[in-house]
Amino acid sequence: MNVITDWFRRHLSDPQVVVLAALLVIGSLVIIFLGHMLAPLIAGVVIAYLLQGVINVLKKWRIPHFMAILLVFVGFMAFVLFLLVGLLPLLWEQLRQLFQQLPEMISWGQEELLRLPDRYPDLVSEDRITAVTDVLRAELTKKAQQILSLSVASVRALIWVLVYIFLVPLLVFFFLKDKDRLLRWISGFLPKDRSLATQVWKEVDQQIGNYIRGKFWEILIVWTVSYLTFTFLGLQFSMLISFFVGLSVVIPYIGATVMTLPVALIAYFQWGMGSDFAYVVGAYLIIQLLDGNVLVTLLFSEVVNIHPVAIIAAILFFGGMFGFWGVFFAIPLATLVQAIIKAWFSRNLSTGDIEGETNATLAG
Repeated sequence: MNVITDWFRRHLSDPQVVVLAALLVIGSLVIIFLGHMLAPLIAGVVIAYLLQGVINVLKKWRIPHFMAILLVFVGFMAFVLFLLVGLLPLLWEQLRQLFQQLPEMISWGQEELLRLPDRYPDLVSEDRITAVTDVLRAELTKKAQQILSLSVASVRALIWVLVYIFLVPLLVFFFLKDKDRLLRWISGFLPKDRSLATQVWKEVDQQIGNYIRGKFWEILIVWTVSYLTFTFLGLQFSMLISFFVGLSVVIPYIGATVMTLPVALIAYFQWGMGSDFAYVVGAYLIIQLLDGNVLVTLLFSEVVNIHPVAIIAAILFFGGMFGFWGVFFAIPLATLVQAIIKAWFSRNLSTGDIEGETNATLAG
């Protein structure tokens, strides 16, 4: 019992640690219980945070503050307009065509699988393959009907999309324009003595800003290169597949591995096991190799190194808690945890040194 008491006294008796822990708990509770209702507000904060880095660059070029905000906001709106008018209709059309071809793809796959019992009669039976493909066909058909049909849920989702389209850009503009005023207002509710929380935030701010901006450019570069490569090789649904290949870099290691299967399957259904199939799969593997060994090194040279095991653990933990957004922000959240542990224990060590010096002085 004394060991536990001493541990709490050494690590949790510091008021700075209590302030930091309280801020983390309150922030986590707000996101968990109010995240759905405050989703447009949170999205606006995240986007404004990303755009602030571009504004800082423009200000270094001696562009006035308000003019830099206008230029960045106009560029952001142009990008959103491109996504809504140029990209989404193309993605939806290719997704619709893919689901229309799914029954034919499944039939072809079933024919290929039915050849396995002749080759490996002791391992695979024809009845088992037929049962598996029937279940797969029924599930895929059901999912396709759910996606392509206009239901009450999809109408509700459309309303939410419209809310995001109009509300989020407005929030982004005011967050950029009135950032200093909003930060002063929030600071009024925080304890004045919060040096530990400020230390953690400064480190996390630099690391998360670098990470998210680097991840945005990584998604854009991998997506563009994949689209140009797949289009050149003549792969069907090249925009749709390259879009998901670009998004797959959000989940390190796991995303690239998972996307190998759909790329290989679509190439196989289009050409069979031939040279074109080998070119597409080989090109995809080269893109992933260059991304992992060259692009990531260039974009994330200033980001704190986190062990791959810690990254996968963070993806599983935060993804289980927050879903897609937990997966997306898994590495920034892992960086936050790392910064907290580092600041906490470094403060405890410094406090312990001070106590040791004080005790030595008194003993002397």
